[in-house]
Amino acid sequence: MAMNRIYFLFIVLLFFHNAQSQSPEILKIREYRTRQESHILNDLLRLLSVPNTATDTSGLQENANMLTEIMKQSGIQNVQFLKADELSAPVVYGEIMTAGATRTIVFYAHYDGQPVDPSQWAKGLSPFVPKIYTGRIDQGATEVPRSQTPIDPNWRIYARGSSDDKAGIMAILYSYQAIKNTNTRLTCNIKFFFEGEEEHGSEHLVNILDKYKQLLQSDLWIICDGPIHQTGRKQIVFGVRGDAGIDITVYGPSRPLHSGHYGNWAPNPAMRLAKLLASMKDDNGKVTVKGFYDDMRPVTAAEKKAIAVLPSVDEQMEKELGIREPEMKGKNLYESLLLPSLNIRGMQSANIGDKASNVIPVSATASIDMRLVPGNESFRQQQKVIDHVQRQGYYVTENDPTAEERMKYNKIAKIVRRPSYDAMRTPMDNDFAKGVINAVRGATKEEVLLVPTMGGSLPLIHLEKKLNAKIIILPIANHDNNQHAENENLRLQNFWDGIEILASVMIMP
Repeated sequence: MAMNRIYFLFIVLLFFHNAQSQSPEILKIREYRTRQESHILNDLLRLLSVPNTATDTSGLQENANMLTEIMKQSGIQNVQFLKADELSAPVVYGEIMTAGATRTIVFYAHYDGQPVDPSQWAKGLSPFVPKIYTGRIDQGATEVPRSQTPIDPNWRIYARGSSDDKAGIMAILYSYQAIKNTNTRLTCNIKFFFEGEEEHGSEHLVNILDKYKQLLQSDLWIICDGPIHQTGRKQIVFGVRGDAGIDITVYGPSRPLHSGHYGNWAPNPAMRLAKLLASMKDDNGKVTVKGFYDDMRPVTAAEKKAIAVLPSVDEQMEKELGIREPEMKGKNLYESLLLPSLNIRGMQSANIGDKASNVIPVSATASIDMRLVPGNESFRQQQKVIDHVQRQGYYVTENDPTAEERMKYNKIAKIVRRPSYDAMRTPMDNDFAKGVINAVRGATKEEVLLVPTMGGSLPLIHLEKKLNAKIIILPIANHDNNQHAENENLRLQNFWDGIEILASVMIMP
């Protein structure tokens, strides 16, 4: 109990401490960045013009080639591709070795992006034709010509990858460029690690870490991904949730049937799937899959107390998103992120709207993602859902059912596991954490928020297990960036702030 009180005091003092004046080095870096804004912005727009969806092999390679070019022009040394095999998207690696340095920091971001459906983007927008607007397009913003100056910090770039996570890459690279071109002294060795498969489950990351273990030795990994706090304040995050996904397909007749001729007789797979999914959660948002919460590591008293001093954002986000009340009754946003979740990320069966036909479809599919917390093991968490489907009376297979299986079993579900990884959290009171906290405080006039975990997922558990890495996350994107969805965007001031924050860590004592 005494240790918990000491830890709580440490967190409270850090939170309520008045932000110190920004360091002279950061002011010098800001001045450089201000002079170079047009050049930096053009480089980011050029990178955003290259398609980067996980299935676009040539597009990913073009992204990697462009990053290599930018890094070499910046004077970064030992730039190379790290690959598990010829089929994997390369990690783009580089380094700056500093004479006399006793520490090495790796800066991580990823250049691949989520799939896109251009038809869902707002009129005038295309995912890989980046455009600048005066603000949020849903609030009446108008397009800005690229040549217009001065550059307003509230302008937004609309493009896939603008916030997740090409902004992170460019902020890292221009942090180093600002340090170099202002003759600011580096205090550590810097390594750059830009992944190309994060949005596809990082399926080759473990092999890459094994293959290049010696090259990647370091004291600390800084992860530049995710949004800042909903209040607009800078935050330092000490963990991420894991991610485990499955696809479930249930079956009806072997060919589409007229819903008038066969309705009430032929089983409808869409209806069956809806009932199956509904059985996985109760009305209070609790997952009803047996054992879903059983193996989670208990939330520590220290983590609870850290959350207790964070500013509440529930009312703000309910109004912003048009939500009457949270799904989980009695849990605020921060508390809900400390629990594993089960989300239906998409459903499909036949057509809807003007394209709908009066049919009983042949199948229905749902794609599920589960966010994990420390203690959950991804394969085991997937198995819990598979066991739940079996308890609902389904015969489970990994393949489309054969004619024999259709005649033998009344209810059939094909379940495919997706690449997955576990959660991780870094202790908030270690020496590296204290150093990063002080560095970030020196780059902003605001109080810095300390958050035990973000809601999103990154494959950081592999870094911890394979490299014994200490990991801290520094998000820079605006919280309303629409990442993973249509109209993804980046507010420019967030990007400019990100350059300064990351530079502050590169030069921290």
